[in-house]
Amino acid sequence: FLQVFLVEKAGRRSLFLAGLMGMLLSAVAMTVGLALLSQFTWMSYVSMVAIFLFVIFFEVGPGPIPWFIVAELFSQGPRPAAIAVAGFCNWACNFIVGMCFQYIADLCGPYVFVIFAALLLVFFLFAYFKVPETKGKSFEEIAAVFRRKKLPAKAMTELEDLRGSEKA
Repeated sequence: FLQVFLVEKAGRRSLFLAGLMGMLLSAVAMTVGLALLSQFTWMSYVSMVAIFLFVIFFEVGPGPIPWFIVAELFSQGPRPAAIAVAGFCNWACNFIVGMCFQYIADLCGPYVFVIFAALLLVFFLFAYFKVPETKGKSFEEIAAVFRRKKLPAKAMTELEDLRGSEKA
């Protein structure tokens, strides 16, 4: 509920990046907490706090924001297919992580979250360099960002284009 208001105020890209960075730092904290647990018993609290922060940062950024961005990156025609592909990828990755985590945890021990931290760093860098801010922008403006061109002074929107074809 809070995310709806927060996303309009702060912007999609900034919340996405903040969520990824928070998750990255939480994964590092979980690794440190688990690695030092045998030496310091209070590290269990560090691990618990890191888990809670990981979930909070996920709910601020990478949880809801991709759905906003996917819906805004595509015009009306391909949007349903794009959302279906995004949903499939999301659930397929969730399934893979859920099925493989225990085996990876047995293999890596307390350093299992280093894998997540490395992936989160890659995701952060990709989002920082490739994902545009979509807040308050039309589809044409977002597409122009991907084409690296400026939008002409009088750009025809998709709706105006459809209205023009109705008159003919």
